[in-house]
Amino acid sequence: MPDVVPVVRRILLVVAIFAATTPLRAQPPAVADTAAYEFNDSHFHLTNYIQRGTDLRAFLAMVGNRVGHVALFGIPLQQQWSARVDGNNAPTYYLNTDAPLYYYSFTDAQIAMAYKQLSPREQAHFDPMITGFNPTDLYAADHIRRVLKIFPGVFTGIGEFTIHKEFVSAKVAGGVASLLDPAVDSILEFAGEAGLLVIVHNDVDVPFAKPGSRPAYLDAMVTVVARHPRTTIIWAHTGVGRVVRPVARHTSMLDSLLRDPRLSNLYFDLSWDEVAKYLVASDTTIAVAAALVNRYPDRFLFGTDVVAPTDAPMYFRVFDIYKPFLDRLTPAARDQLLRGNYERLFGIARQRVRVWEAAHNR
Repeated sequence: MPDVVPVVRRILLVVAIFAATTPLRAQPPAVADTAAYEFNDSHFHLTNYIQRGTDLRAFLAMVGNRVGHVALFGIPLQQQWSARVDGNNAPTYYLNTDAPLYYYSFTDAQIAMAYKQLSPREQAHFDPMITGFNPTDLYAADHIRRVLKIFPGVFTGIGEFTIHKEFVSAKVAGGVASLLDPAVDSILEFAGEAGLLVIVHNDVDVPFAKPGSRPAYLDAMVTVVARHPRTTIIWAHTGVGRVVRPVARHTSMLDSLLRDPRLSNLYFDLSWDEVAKYLVASDTTIAVAAALVNRYPDRFLFGTDVVAPTDAPMYFRVFDIYKPFLDRLTPAARDQLLRGNYERLFGIARQRVRVWEAAHNR
C-alpha cells in the first residue's frame, strides 16, 4: 500500500497556500448574543510594564455583554527596577524611571496559558496576539513560528509591537528598532505567510518636530507596508503618540494613504486616551475625523488601549471619551468601526492561521 503521508502533507500545503492568498468570509464572534454588545476591542493589554495584569475571567465579568471580541496581548517590554537608579521606589511604568526596558518573551506563554484556562465559550471572546519578540532580531520570526507550534489554536496575530515610540525606543536595551531593519521585513514576511494579523505602533514623527517638516517616519512606513502586500497591517493610533501630535493636515495624510493602491493592506486603529484628546479637542477636529472615517468606513477599527484594568469604569473610560466622535459617524460607519471591521479582519486571520498550523504542526 503506498505511503499516504507525503500526499496528505502536500494537500495541506496547497490548502495553506490557497488560504493565505484567497479572501475568506470571516466568521462572527461566537458570543452569547452578537446583537447585544457595543463594540469589539482591537487593542487591549492584559498586562502592564511589570507583567502584572487582570484575570481574564474577572475581565469578562467586568465588561459584561457590552464587549464582543477582544484582541488580547500583554506588553513585550519589562521595566527594569534598578536599585542604583530608583532605590526602593519600584517603577511600574516607563515614564517612572530612567532605568531601561528589555524584551520579555515569556509574555506570550502567559497570554496563551491564561487563554487556555478558559472554557471554549469564554475563549470565543478573545484573539490572543504574539508580542514577545525583539524586532531588531532576524531570529524574531523564528520566535513567532515557535509560539504557533507550541500553542496551536491560540493566536490570531502579532502585536502590538513597537518600532518608533516616543520615550520608549531609546530606553530599550539592545538597540533602537527601525523600519529600515531587515528584521522587520522578516517578521512581516512570515506574518503574511502564516496569515497573522499585524498591529504595529510606529510614531509617524519625532517628538516636538519642527512645524511644517515632513514626518520623519512616514516614507519608511509606506515603503515597508507596500513591500508586504499579503500582510494585513493595522497602524496603531494612526501614528499619533502622547506628544507626537497629529501632523499638520494629518487627515489629508491619512486620506492619501487610504487612496494609495499599494497600501490596500493597511488599516488604522483609533485607540488610547492620549490620541482621543487630539481627536475630540474641538468640534472642528471631531468633524474632520468623522468625515474621514465616514469616507473610508472599512479601514478603521476601534480599540481601548487600556492596560490591565482593575474595574469597569477604568476600562470603559476610553470608549466614553470617544463618544462625541462616534456620534458624528453614519450608522453604517459606526458599526464597521466598532464591530464589523474587527470581525472581518480578525476572522480571516483566525482561519488562515489555523490552516497554516494544520499544514506545519506535525
